[in-house]
This record gives sequence, C-alpha cells and structure tokens, in this order.
Amino acid sequence: MRCVLPLFALLIACGQRPADVADGGTGGGFTAAGGGSAGAGGAGGGSTSGTGGGTGGSSGTGGGTSSGGDAGFPPLTMEERMALMNRPYRLVVPTSYTGSTAVPFVMLLHGYTASGQGQDTYFRMSELAQARGFILATPDGLVDGFGQRYWNATNYCCGFNTTKQDDVLYLGAIMNEVRQNYRIDPKRVFFIGHSNGGFMSHRMACDRAPRIAGIVSLAGAQWKDESNCVPDGGVAVLQVHGTNDGTVSYMGGTLYPGAVETVTTWANLYGCGAALTSAGADLDIEAGLAGAETKREHFTGCAAGTASELWTIQNGGHVPNFNMTWAPVIYDWLQAHPKP
Repeated sequence: MRCVLPLFALLIACGQRPADVADGGTGGGFTAAGGGSAGAGGAGGGSTSGTGGGTGGSSGTGGGTSSGGDAGFPPLTMEERMALMNRPYRLVVPTSYTGSTAVPFVMLLHGYTASGQGQDTYFRMSELAQARGFILATPDGLVDGFGQRYWNATNYCCGFNTTKQDDVLYLGAIMNEVRQNYRIDPKRVFFIGHSNGGFMSHRMACDRAPRIAGIVSLAGAQWKDESNCVPDGGVAVLQVHGTNDGTVSYMGGTLYPGAVETVTTWANLYGCGAALTSAGADLDIEAGLAGAETKREHFTGCAAGTASELWTIQNGGHVPNFNMTWAPVIYDWLQAHPKP
C-alpha cells in the first residue's frame, strides 16, 4: 500500500500499526496496564482490568489516590480537568509498585500519525518499566484534519488543517494526575519522544522545566526562533538523530533547527562550553548498521541540573531499526540526570 501524508509520515504509521497494538478506552483520565494498584474513582468511568498482573485502575479524571499517592499535591485545576476529560491515556504501572517508595515517571510521546501504544511497541518501554520499576504514560495526540494524530509542539510541527489545542496543558495535567495517584519521585520525571513527539518533548522542557528532569528526543527539534524557549529551570537534554533522516533533516530546515543547532540552543541557555566534545565511546544501537554507528558528544560546563548532549546515528534514518539496547541505554542516561 502506498501511503501519502504531509511531512511526518512515519513508517510505523501510514494507516497501519502492529497487529498487537490497540488504542485505549475513552472517557478521560487513565487506564492502568501492567500491574500495581491504580487510582480509585473519579468522574467518567468504571474500572478496567490491568494487563500483566495487578489491578487496573478506574478511568476518570482526578479523584482518589492509590497507595502512595501524594496527598499533599494540589488538586487538578478546572482547566486541567477539562483537558483530560475526553483524552484518556494509557498508564503502565510495574507489578513491583507498592507505594512505599517514590518511583520515576516517564512520558512517551509518539510521532505524527502514530499512537502511544504503537510508539511503545517500537521503543519497548513497557517491558523496561516492568524491569526497572518506573511508571510509564503513553498518551495519544489529537487527530488533525488529515485524520492523523499529532502534538501541537512548534510552528513547524505538527497538526494540519485543524484548530490546534494546548498540548502543554494536557501533558502537564497528566503529570499532575499521575502524581496525585502515585508516589512519584519529583527529581525523576522524564519525557521521551520520537519525531513530532521529540519536538513536543523539547517544548515541554521549554515550558515546564521546573517539573521535568530530562528529555530524550529522537529526530525532533527545538524552536527555530530561540526566543520561544525561555525555561525557568534546568533540564537535561539528549538529542538522538540519524544523518540520513529524510523526514526531519539532521541539518535542519527553514522552520526547524538541525540536530547540532538544537543542542547548541540548550547549551547557550544553560551556560555550557562553546563546543561539542566527546561524551564517550561510540554506541551500537541500530541493528541494521554495522558496528558502533552512534557517536556521542556533549557540551561541558553546563549549569547544575542541566545537560546538552547529541547522539549522531551515522547513516541512520528517521525510524531506526533499534536493537535491544536502545530502551535501556536512553533510560540509563535519564536516570543519570535527575533534578539536583
């Protein structure tokens, strides 16, 4: 089948997703999957059974707290409740979660035309959440005029022929609701995004810096106009990009910066050194390319609690064929960069 889409036509999308991927329910709030005890109550739904062990949570916005939830965290605002009302999100709670210890929280953002669960199938983050004991959210973007899911990240990407919504508000509301219902380590809240989701991860780092410790962006980019990003806190940023990306160019475009320009923007914001230097040995994360194809570089001298790093996949494309080290290695990087 030939699929024609504007700009961000991901290979994992084009109207086709893996056979084992299905969208979540409707009605607002979260649907727990993967074990642990999900939050109780809230408007908008009955209980749903979790998959993979444990008890699934009720689908609803706000309401109740599960074992270990932050009872002192302020309630959701009316604006946040409205943002969550008709936009459910899938939550993976590891079977090891008891609420007795604060755990990291990861938000995984899909690319244009894809879905939260489809992105999870590609990145294998649910498996890692179970193994490492963090809570994972895999929300879906809204559907644009071409019938494709998107995030309203920058003036370049994405959402076409549609009235764009405030996704910073929506994703911030998810962070707040999860913290109400689960015991989350505030120093270890992370975003991982691909393509449009990478753009959105950069946007969240710009607009919600006090709440986010670090982001990983695969084939995303910052604002072209640097004045649009004025973070009021420090964030650790890892940009991963293939030199042969034919969708979001490694070198950038008229309306978006390239990979080096993106990490340089963050370096300038956080007072880092003037040039990229080696961050260690090359990595082998792409199964389709021979040898250790990924070069690691970073800026030194950055302010405490910040980082700006670039991993360049030599000859890598827009949708790399990652091997099994991909998810662990980016999560290890995030874990090494908590809030001070």
